[in-house]
Amino acid sequence: MYSLLVADDHPLFRDALQVVISSGLPHSQLLEADSLAAAIPLISKHAGLDLLLLDLSLPDAEGLDGLTQLREAFPWLPVAIISAHQERQLVLDAISLGAVGYIPKSTPRETMLNALTQILEGQLYLPPDVMRRPPSATPPAEPNTSAAAERLGGEKLAPLTDKQLAVLRCMTQGMSNKQIARELSIAETTVKTHVSAILRKLEATSRVHAIVLAGEANLPLYMASRTAR
Repeated sequence: MYSLLVADDHPLFRDALQVVISSGLPHSQLLEADSLAAAIPLISKHAGLDLLLLDLSLPDAEGLDGLTQLREAFPWLPVAIISAHQERQLVLDAISLGAVGYIPKSTPRETMLNALTQILEGQLYLPPDVMRRPPSATPPAEPNTSAAAERLGGEKLAPLTDKQLAVLRCMTQGMSNKQIARELSIAETTVKTHVSAILRKLEATSRVHAIVLAGEANLPLYMASRTAR
């Protein structure tokens, strides 16, 4: 069904991923590479790859360097990060560089399968708590939470209507337009109109860029403060 490649230097993890793929995605193929150098010729040989799963601790590509190299060399290939690191800013940086998802290695087997399926269906996947967790660089909490949220996200998110904020929240959860329409009980054409307005008002260059901006502006806290008014 699908053809995937995992670039990870830990054999035990690659074996575990093989089990997940073989049991949850029948007839799918998982190729393996233990370094970026080993992955590149496999990508060139298999032009029909549906997804590359990239570890951030490869011996020849530390951090997001490997993602940057792959996006430049193979812009057609969807790349998702699969890593033991899950700092919020790292996740957002990976998405801003073009990753189509970020799966922590600690993800339970069933959740990992759901994440892979979501990505393979063309949706963005982020760790469930990435948009709920406040940025690590956020100043100490202030007594007036609403005022703090206003400063964090108000300037960027204030132009959005309540419905657009709800659509943006769904976008940060990796939902497609069809799923958002079902979640909010509105027409899919209405969702598309809202998404276009969101990108325009946020001055975002893409859907992923809008999601990154929402994370930086602490969308959940801003929405909570706006509801409390």
